[in-house]
Amino acid sequence: MTAILLAKLVLAPALVVGSTLAGRRWGAAIAGVLVSLPIVAGPILLFSWLDHGDRFAAEAASASLRGIAVLGGFALLFSVLCAYLPWPVVLGVTWAACLTGGVLMGQVHVGPVGGLLLALSVDAVCWYILSRRRADAPVAVQPRWWDLPSRAVATGLLVVTLTTAASALGPEMTGVLAPFPIATSVVAAFALAQAGPATAVATLAGVLRGLPGFAIFCFVVALLVERLGGPAAFAAGTAAALATAFLLRPRVRGTITSAAPSGSATPSRS
Repeated sequence: MTAILLAKLVLAPALVVGSTLAGRRWGAAIAGVLVSLPIVAGPILLFSWLDHGDRFAAEAASASLRGIAVLGGFALLFSVLCAYLPWPVVLGVTWAACLTGGVLMGQVHVGPVGGLLLALSVDAVCWYILSRRRADAPVAVQPRWWDLPSRAVATGLLVVTLTTAASALGPEMTGVLAPFPIATSVVAAFALAQAGPATAVATLAGVLRGLPGFAIFCFVVALLVERLGGPAAFAAGTAAALATAFLLRPRVRGTITSAAPSGSATPSRS
């Protein structure tokens, strides 16, 4: 149990930090694609398998596909609201919408195939709507020293809270809430607070581009975990997610440079 708790506190925050660093080098869209991979939901499902077994993990992974549909809606709603509201308000409204959507999706019982079709359909619609909206070019700013530690701490606290509640929630709600925008919220909120709406929207466009890989991961785990066991199922799901993300990746046009000199104040919408 100590090893599992340490993994919860280290793995997901480390992956969020890695996504952030990649975004600084190659652009906000790349950060969005990376953070949409199962870097938080994957460990949650893995810990659920370790704690509760194959059946629990299979049901939770299948339910996660419905949660991915909610995550697509979060990305679109955040993108629309961030042009008009400060980041704390945007985060509060979108989290409330996600929790409501998660509860509603918890009442929808479909298998892995139906869940995959639902996730991909909602993601495609949200991507189409967001791509039709006019957006300014994203900007980069010089991050403060506390930026990466703050992202790591925020992610770790949220992951521990959700995974600790897994036993009380059961497999259905654990799965539906596993894709809750923990890492996405951290990355999008920091982007909005520090660099403004254009960078936040570019990040969330990358999230929508990467969600099919997330859905494929959950689909593969749901199908294989009872047949092949946890290690093989999670390895196959991870490989499928990475392959999908690679195929759908945005074009990289070189290193992103900072728009603000070192030591200058970072923009804030709070």
